[in-house]
Amino acid sequence: MRSYSTFTLNAILFLIALNVLIFIVTLVRPDAIFFLGLQPANFLHRPWTIITNLFVHGSFGHIFFNMISLYFLGSFFTKLVGEKNFLKIYFAGGVLGNIFYLLLASPFSVGIGASGAIFALGGALAIMAPKIPVFIFFIPVPVPLWAAMALFLIISFLFRGIAWQAHLGGLILGLVAGYFFKKKRRAYYI
Repeated sequence: MRSYSTFTLNAILFLIALNVLIFIVTLVRPDAIFFLGLQPANFLHRPWTIITNLFVHGSFGHIFFNMISLYFLGSFFTKLVGEKNFLKIYFAGGVLGNIFYLLLASPFSVGIGASGAIFALGGALAIMAPKIPVFIFFIPVPVPLWAAMALFLIISFLFRGIAWQAHLGGLILGLVAGYFFKKKRRAYYI
């Protein structure tokens, strides 16, 4: 049995720092959002945006909530599966979320944010440890992680300007990954 007792936050803190740095760049140069953001109509001319858009955020609230979620979900997920698997699921969820965005979003919309990658982490954890209690800012009592993920997905569909396509793609990847991690190591039951 493999142990991940040497847990560190290196990858998570690096991702948070990179997101914050790019957010500062976009405050100084707002046009960078269109250069780094994913736009279906321009994807063939800017294929790098399938990755770079994961580091771009449109407002302080957007980056704040994504980075808080990355820190908490990422920390727990990394403790369970290790840093290498964390990075695989994070980026695979982000890319699959972006593929959903390319296929289902308006061709001239610009998708930005790490939400698809974060939904992948949440989806995996919702399968591996569904009863973990989490706090949601507007609910005064903890709710099970699976319910929180379902609530956030529903909210994605209700408000304009949220890339529900990326959330859905990331969540699907996370659910599948969580199933395989749980099946591989039954110790994930909580």
